[in-house]
Amino acid sequence: MKIKQLPLSVLTFLVLINTVLAQEKKVVFIIVDGIAFNMLQKANTPNLDNISNQGSFTEAYVGGLVGTYSETPTISAVGYNSLLTGTWVNKHNVYGNGIKNPNYNYPTIFRLFENQFPDKQTAIFSTWLDNRTKLIGDSLPQTNYIKLDYAYDGFELDTIAYPHDDARKYIKDIDKKVAHEAARYIKEKGPDLSWVYLEFSDDIGHKYGDSPQLYNAIEFEDKLIGSIWNSIKEREASHDEEWMLLVTTDHGRTVKDGKHHGGQTDRERSTWIVTNIKNTNQYFNNETPGIVDILPTMIDFLDINVDKDIQYEIDGVSLINPVNAINLKANIHDGKLEVSWKNINQNNSEGKLYIAETNNFNTGGKDQYRLLGTVNLSKEHYTKKLGKNDSKFYKIVLETNNNSINTWIIK
Repeated sequence: MKIKQLPLSVLTFLVLINTVLAQEKKVVFIIVDGIAFNMLQKANTPNLDNISNQGSFTEAYVGGLVGTYSETPTISAVGYNSLLTGTWVNKHNVYGNGIKNPNYNYPTIFRLFENQFPDKQTAIFSTWLDNRTKLIGDSLPQTNYIKLDYAYDGFELDTIAYPHDDARKYIKDIDKKVAHEAARYIKEKGPDLSWVYLEFSDDIGHKYGDSPQLYNAIEFEDKLIGSIWNSIKEREASHDEEWMLLVTTDHGRTVKDGKHHGGQTDRERSTWIVTNIKNTNQYFNNETPGIVDILPTMIDFLDINVDKDIQYEIDGVSLINPVNAINLKANIHDGKLEVSWKNINQNNSEGKLYIAETNNFNTGGKDQYRLLGTVNLSKEHYTKKLGKNDSKFYKIVLETNNNSINTWIIK
């Protein structure tokens, strides 16, 4: 049968109609503090189970690469900022909960989203005020005065309504208040990008460690997450919207008794990711993702355009879109640059290797990359003799048709 070609005006109209009819995409990410992967497996979490049964679940990790320039303390604010920026501590510069000097040159998901969609709505529901004021940098000149549209936080400073007690009941009450408001606001207003932060589980972990009290706290947080999940489902049922929910934690706990964290033991580094998204990619399903992978996942889902100089700094890869290569490593031996990676698509597609000898991005500038060569990804290795002007610092980027990954060499 001969198909008649539609006039250009009709095609344009159809494209516009399809754009209008496309579902709005919205994201909620929840950080529930201080729950190691093996703790989650033992806890009673019917709501997280329900989300993962509809979507996906994986073990994950925090803490960068042990013994390298990217080794990152397994501490709360450090983990939050690795999620927010998609980078390890050598870039975002938050080494502890004091949040003394964040490097705002590495933008958070909120800045990336706001830059492209200034008319869309952002929200935060947090037990801890510093998440907004210091990590996101709300209203600071260093973040170009980013301003979240709705903020529900800072209640830990109200010692009259929430008198501080050794049992940390006040944190439990604040978590409940924060989660209930998140559920209400999401159901009624449907913000486009939201962060919910819950703290009580970590506080109980510090006080009691591996204990019935901690597992009760995890069950309590699961109920709060369930209320938010129900609001998301109601929004999807009553509005033409597609929601991504991502739930994770910021660190694990010590092996001995589960009371502490901050180091690089397997249990302190071992975390998890739960999402309602069913079609996660091969990387999510077959590898162990990092907390830095959540930012590029949100970027892909929300269709955020990111400048290449920022892409080259992101330490994570998407959990939903195709990924060609991961685990880029590089070193210099006998004047030769040796680069390796893992090819996870098992095909013969090509990638391009780039090199820079500066770190200007770190101070607000741009780095000049030059092409090293085109590589066959299936070979997973590349060697090249360097010139006489041997630098003490290199950035290496492998760019494929689906993703880019980076590594540093520091002599």
